[in-house]
Amino acid sequence: MVAFRKILGEVHHMYDLLIIGSGPAGISAALSAKARDLDFLWFGSRVLSPKITKAERVMNYPGLPAVTGPEMRDVFLRQIDGLGIEIREERVNSIYDMSGYYTAVVNDKMYDGRTVILAAGVSNSREIPGESRLLGKGVSYCATCDGELYRGKRIAVVCTDPSLEEEIEFLADLAAEVFLCTSYKDCGIHRDNVLHVVGYPAEILGEDRVSGLICGGETVAADGIFCLRSCVAPAALLPGLKAENGHIQVDRQQRTNLPGCFAAGDCTGRPYQYAKAVGEGNAALHSAVEYLKKLEVQQ
Repeated sequence: MVAFRKILGEVHHMYDLLIIGSGPAGISAALSAKARDLDFLWFGSRVLSPKITKAERVMNYPGLPAVTGPEMRDVFLRQIDGLGIEIREERVNSIYDMSGYYTAVVNDKMYDGRTVILAAGVSNSREIPGESRLLGKGVSYCATCDGELYRGKRIAVVCTDPSLEEEIEFLADLAAEVFLCTSYKDCGIHRDNVLHVVGYPAEILGEDRVSGLICGGETVAADGIFCLRSCVAPAALLPGLKAENGHIQVDRQQRTNLPGCFAAGDCTGRPYQYAKAVGEGNAALHSAVEYLKKLEVQQ
Protein backbone atom coordinates (compact mmCIF):
# COMPACT_ATOMS: atom_id res chain seq x y z
CA MET A 1 0.00 0.00 0.00
CA VAL A 2 1.41 3.37 -1.05
CA ALA A 3 0.81 6.07 1.52
CA PHE A 4 2.08 9.53 2.32
CA ARG A 5 2.01 11.97 5.19
CA LYS A 6 2.10 15.74 4.92
CA ILE A 7 4.06 17.91 7.29
CA LEU A 8 4.95 21.59 6.94
CA GLY A 9 3.68 21.53 3.38
CA GLU A 10 5.99 18.67 2.34
CA VAL A 11 4.77 15.25 1.27
CA HIS A 12 6.65 12.29 2.75
CA HIS A 13 6.38 8.75 1.45
CA MET A 14 5.23 6.28 4.10
CA TYR A 15 6.97 2.90 3.75
CA ASP A 16 5.62 -0.33 5.15
CA LEU A 17 8.96 -1.12 6.78
CA LEU A 18 12.39 0.30 7.57
CA ILE A 19 15.17 -2.27 8.11
CA ILE A 20 18.25 -1.03 9.95
CA GLY A 21 21.39 -3.13 9.54
CA SER A 22 22.83 -5.41 6.85
CA GLY A 23 24.21 -8.34 8.84
CA PRO A 24 22.59 -11.81 8.59
CA ALA A 25 19.46 -10.69 10.49
CA GLY A 26 18.94 -7.69 8.23
CA ILE A 27 19.60 -9.80 5.12
CA SER A 28 17.04 -12.38 6.23
CA ALA A 29 14.43 -9.71 6.95
CA ALA A 30 15.06 -7.99 3.60
CA LEU A 31 14.79 -11.22 1.60
CA SER A 32 11.48 -12.06 3.26
CA ALA A 33 10.21 -8.48 2.86
CA LYS A 34 10.93 -8.75 -0.87
CA ALA A 35 9.13 -12.09 -1.05
CA ARG A 36 6.10 -10.55 0.69
CA ASP A 37 6.18 -7.60 -1.73
CA LEU A 38 6.47 -5.00 1.03
CA ASP A 39 7.32 -1.37 0.29
CA PHE A 40 10.49 -1.12 2.37
CA LEU A 41 13.83 0.63 2.78
CA TRP A 42 16.93 -1.19 3.89
CA PHE A 43 19.83 0.74 5.46
CA GLY A 44 23.27 -0.81 5.72
CA SER A 45 26.43 -1.47 3.75
CA ARG A 46 27.44 -3.70 0.84
CA VAL A 47 30.21 -4.92 3.10
CA LEU A 48 27.17 -6.43 4.86
CA SER A 49 28.92 -7.11 8.15
CA PRO A 50 32.57 -6.66 9.19
CA LYS A 51 32.04 -9.73 11.37
CA ILE A 52 31.30 -11.83 8.28
CA THR A 53 34.09 -10.36 6.17
CA LYS A 54 36.70 -11.01 8.86
CA ALA A 55 35.58 -14.58 9.60
CA GLU A 56 38.31 -17.11 8.79
CA ARG A 57 35.98 -20.10 8.58
CA VAL A 58 32.30 -20.70 9.40
CA MET A 59 31.68 -24.34 10.26
CA ASN A 60 28.05 -24.46 11.39
CA TYR A 61 25.98 -22.56 8.80
CA PRO A 62 23.47 -24.88 7.05
CA GLY A 63 24.14 -25.35 3.34
CA LEU A 64 27.52 -23.59 3.39
CA PRO A 65 29.95 -26.05 5.03
CA ALA A 66 33.38 -24.71 6.02
CA VAL A 67 32.78 -21.45 4.17
CA THR A 68 35.10 -18.47 4.61
CA GLY A 69 33.69 -15.13 5.65
CA PRO A 70 34.33 -13.46 2.25
CA GLU A 71 32.74 -16.46 0.48
CA MET A 72 29.64 -16.18 2.67
CA ARG A 73 29.44 -12.44 2.01
CA ASP A 74 29.66 -13.00 -1.75
CA VAL A 75 26.88 -15.63 -1.65
CA PHE A 76 24.64 -13.24 0.26
CA LEU A 77 25.38 -10.38 -2.17
CA ARG A 78 24.59 -12.54 -5.21
CA GLN A 79 21.21 -13.41 -3.72
CA ILE A 80 20.46 -9.80 -2.79
CA ASP A 81 21.48 -8.47 -6.22
CA GLY A 82 19.67 -11.27 -8.01
CA LEU A 83 16.41 -10.13 -6.43
CA GLY A 84 17.11 -6.47 -7.17
CA ILE A 85 17.12 -5.42 -3.50
CA GLU A 86 18.79 -2.09 -2.81
CA ILE A 87 20.92 -1.47 0.26
CA ARG A 88 20.97 2.22 1.11
CA GLU A 89 24.52 2.90 2.23
CA GLU A 90 23.58 5.65 4.64
CA ARG A 91 24.08 5.72 8.39
CA VAL A 92 20.91 6.07 10.46
CA ASN A 93 21.62 8.59 13.22
CA SER A 94 18.40 8.22 15.17
CA ILE A 95 14.87 6.84 14.99
CA TYR A 96 11.81 8.39 16.56
CA ASP A 97 8.53 6.78 17.60
CA MET A 98 5.90 9.11 16.12
CA SER A 99 2.94 7.27 17.73
CA GLY A 100 1.71 5.33 14.73
CA TYR A 101 4.82 5.26 12.58
CA TYR A 102 8.59 5.67 12.85
CA THR A 103 10.90 8.32 11.41
CA ALA A 104 14.54 7.50 10.67
CA VAL A 105 16.90 10.48 10.59
CA VAL A 106 19.68 10.00 8.06
CA ASN A 107 21.93 13.07 8.00
CA ASP A 108 19.65 15.84 6.69
CA LYS A 109 16.94 13.45 5.42
CA MET A 110 14.02 11.71 7.09
CA TYR A 111 12.30 8.46 6.12
CA ASP A 112 8.96 7.25 7.50
CA GLY A 113 7.80 3.68 8.04
CA ARG A 114 4.83 2.05 9.70
CA THR A 115 7.16 -0.56 11.15
CA VAL A 116 10.88 -0.89 11.82
CA ILE A 117 13.21 -3.86 12.27
CA LEU A 118 16.42 -3.16 14.19
CA ALA A 119 19.21 -5.49 13.09
CA ALA A 120 22.23 -3.26 13.61
CA GLY A 121 24.33 -5.65 15.68
CA VAL A 122 25.99 -4.62 18.92
CA SER A 123 28.14 -1.60 19.59
CA ASN A 124 31.70 -2.29 20.64
CA SER A 125 31.74 1.02 22.47
CA ARG A 126 30.02 1.34 25.80
CA GLU A 127 27.62 4.19 26.42
CA ILE A 128 29.18 7.22 28.08
CA PRO A 129 27.67 8.14 31.46
CA GLY A 130 25.35 11.08 30.85
CA GLU A 131 24.99 10.32 27.13
CA SER A 132 21.38 9.12 27.04
CA ARG A 133 20.26 11.64 29.65
CA LEU A 134 21.60 14.55 27.60
CA LEU A 135 20.67 13.27 24.14
CA GLY A 136 18.99 16.16 22.35
CA LYS A 137 20.28 18.53 25.05
CA GLY A 138 23.71 19.01 23.54
CA VAL A 139 24.53 15.39 22.72
CA SER A 140 24.21 14.53 19.03
CA TYR A 141 25.07 11.63 16.71
CA CYS A 142 24.77 13.56 13.43
CA ALA A 143 27.32 16.16 12.31
CA THR A 144 25.31 17.11 9.22
CA CYS A 145 22.05 17.48 11.14
CA ASP A 146 23.28 19.51 14.10
CA GLY A 147 26.69 20.92 13.18
CA GLU A 148 25.33 24.32 12.14
CA LEU A 149 23.96 24.82 15.67
CA TYR A 150 27.54 25.10 16.93
CA ARG A 151 29.03 27.48 14.39
CA GLY A 152 31.66 29.56 16.18
CA LYS A 153 31.23 27.61 19.41
CA ARG A 154 33.29 25.12 21.36
CA ILE A 155 32.45 21.45 20.90
CA ALA A 156 33.80 18.04 21.85
CA VAL A 157 33.81 15.06 19.47
CA VAL A 158 34.06 11.43 20.51
CA CYS A 159 35.04 9.17 17.60
CA THR A 160 35.57 5.39 17.62
CA ASP A 161 35.91 4.80 13.87
CA PRO A 162 38.53 6.40 11.56
CA SER A 163 36.09 6.15 8.63
CA LEU A 164 34.03 8.91 10.28
CA GLU A 165 36.84 11.49 10.30
CA GLU A 166 35.26 13.31 7.36
CA GLU A 167 32.49 14.32 9.77
CA ILE A 168 35.09 15.66 12.20
CA GLU A 169 36.58 17.79 9.40
CA PHE A 170 33.11 19.14 8.68
CA LEU A 171 32.58 20.05 12.33
CA ALA A 172 36.02 21.65 12.57
CA ASP A 173 35.07 23.97 9.70
CA LEU A 174 32.09 25.20 11.73
CA ALA A 175 33.24 25.28 15.35
CA ALA A 176 35.71 27.71 16.88
CA GLU A 177 37.34 24.96 18.96
CA VAL A 178 37.12 21.17 18.86
CA PHE A 179 38.22 18.85 21.65
CA LEU A 180 38.64 15.50 19.89
CA CYS A 181 38.66 12.28 21.86
CA THR A 182 39.38 9.11 19.82
CA SER A 183 39.58 5.50 20.93
CA TYR A 184 42.35 4.85 18.37
CA LYS A 185 45.86 6.34 18.02
CA ASP A 186 46.43 7.04 14.33
CA CYS A 187 44.14 10.00 13.85
CA GLY A 188 44.21 11.80 10.49
CA ILE A 189 42.84 15.10 11.78
CA HIS A 190 45.44 17.87 11.98
CA ARG A 191 43.81 21.25 12.41
CA ASP A 192 44.83 24.34 14.37
CA ASN A 193 41.44 24.46 16.12
CA VAL A 194 41.42 20.74 17.02
CA LEU A 195 42.96 19.41 20.24
CA HIS A 196 43.29 15.63 20.03
CA VAL A 197 43.59 13.14 22.90
CA VAL A 198 43.46 9.36 22.83
CA GLY A 199 41.01 7.75 25.23
CA TYR A 200 37.35 7.20 25.92
CA PRO A 201 35.26 9.70 27.90
CA ALA A 202 34.56 8.93 31.54
CA GLU A 203 31.48 11.15 31.64
CA ILE A 204 29.47 13.77 29.78
CA LEU A 205 28.79 16.67 32.13
CA GLY A 206 25.68 18.81 32.51
CA GLU A 207 22.33 19.03 34.23
CA ASP A 208 19.62 20.28 31.84
CA ARG A 209 22.17 20.93 29.09
CA VAL A 210 25.65 19.68 28.12
CA SER A 211 28.40 21.65 29.81
CA GLY A 212 31.47 19.52 29.02
CA LEU A 213 33.07 16.12 29.35
CA ILE A 214 35.88 14.25 31.05
CA CYS A 215 38.31 12.43 28.74
CA GLY A 216 41.94 11.41 29.00
CA GLY A 217 42.10 12.79 32.53
CA GLU A 218 41.04 16.23 31.32
CA THR A 219 37.80 18.07 32.07
CA VAL A 220 36.85 20.39 29.22
CA ALA A 221 33.96 22.78 28.73
CA ALA A 222 31.83 22.29 25.62
CA ASP A 223 28.63 23.72 24.18
CA GLY A 224 27.88 20.42 22.44
CA ILE A 225 29.10 16.82 22.22
CA PHE A 226 29.14 14.76 19.02
CA CYS A 227 29.40 10.98 19.48
CA LEU A 228 30.54 9.44 16.19
CA ARG A 229 30.38 5.65 16.12
CA SER A 230 29.81 3.15 13.34
CA CYS A 231 27.10 1.54 15.47
CA VAL A 232 24.88 3.42 17.92
CA ALA A 233 23.69 1.69 21.10
CA PRO A 234 20.06 0.52 20.65
CA ALA A 235 18.58 2.54 23.50
CA ALA A 236 20.31 5.67 22.19
CA LEU A 237 19.25 5.01 18.58
CA LEU A 238 15.55 4.83 19.47
CA PRO A 239 14.45 6.71 22.63
CA GLY A 240 12.01 4.71 24.75
CA LEU A 241 13.31 1.33 23.61
CA LYS A 242 13.83 -1.12 26.48
CA ALA A 243 17.29 -2.63 26.68
CA GLU A 244 19.20 -4.60 29.28
CA ASN A 245 22.97 -5.11 29.44
CA GLY A 246 23.31 -3.48 26.03
CA HIS A 247 20.77 -5.76 24.33
CA ILE A 248 17.26 -4.96 23.09
CA GLN A 249 14.56 -6.80 25.02
CA VAL A 250 12.31 -8.86 22.71
CA ASP A 251 9.77 -11.65 23.02
CA ARG A 252 9.61 -14.88 20.98
CA GLN A 253 8.10 -12.97 18.05
CA GLN A 254 10.99 -10.43 18.14
CA ARG A 255 8.62 -7.70 19.35
CA THR A 256 10.09 -4.89 21.44
CA ASN A 257 8.21 -2.80 23.99
CA LEU A 258 7.32 -0.30 21.23
CA PRO A 259 4.37 -1.22 18.95
CA GLY A 260 5.52 -1.83 15.39
CA CYS A 261 9.19 -2.06 16.36
CA PHE A 262 10.99 -5.41 16.11
CA ALA A 263 14.59 -6.46 16.63
CA ALA A 264 16.75 -9.35 15.47
CA GLY A 265 20.32 -10.62 15.52
CA ASP A 266 23.20 -9.81 17.83
CA CYS A 267 21.42 -6.71 19.17
CA THR A 268 18.94 -8.98 20.98
CA GLY A 269 21.63 -10.93 22.83
CA ARG A 270 23.67 -14.09 22.73
CA PRO A 271 24.50 -16.41 21.08
CA TYR A 272 26.16 -14.16 18.50
CA GLN A 273 25.77 -16.65 15.65
CA TYR A 274 24.74 -16.26 12.01
CA ALA A 275 22.11 -19.02 12.09
CA LYS A 276 20.42 -17.48 15.11
CA ALA A 277 20.44 -14.03 13.49
CA VAL A 278 18.93 -15.30 10.24
CA GLY A 279 16.11 -17.04 12.09
CA GLU A 280 15.33 -13.97 14.15
CA GLY A 281 15.37 -11.74 11.07
CA ASN A 282 12.76 -13.95 9.41
CA ALA A 283 10.62 -14.07 12.57
CA ALA A 284 10.81 -10.30 12.94
CA LEU A 285 9.63 -9.80 9.37
CA HIS A 286 6.64 -12.10 9.83
CA SER A 287 5.73 -10.25 13.02
CA ALA A 288 5.93 -6.97 11.11
CA VAL A 289 3.61 -8.37 8.43
CA GLU A 290 1.07 -9.40 11.08
CA TYR A 291 1.28 -5.94 12.62
CA LEU A 292 0.68 -4.29 9.23
CA LYS A 293 -2.38 -6.49 8.67
CA LYS A 294 -3.85 -5.34 11.98
CA LEU A 295 -3.25 -1.71 10.99
CA GLU A 296 -5.16 -2.25 7.73
CA VAL A 297 -8.12 -3.75 9.61
CA GLN A 298 -8.17 -0.80 12.02
CA GLN A 299 -8.20 1.65 9.14
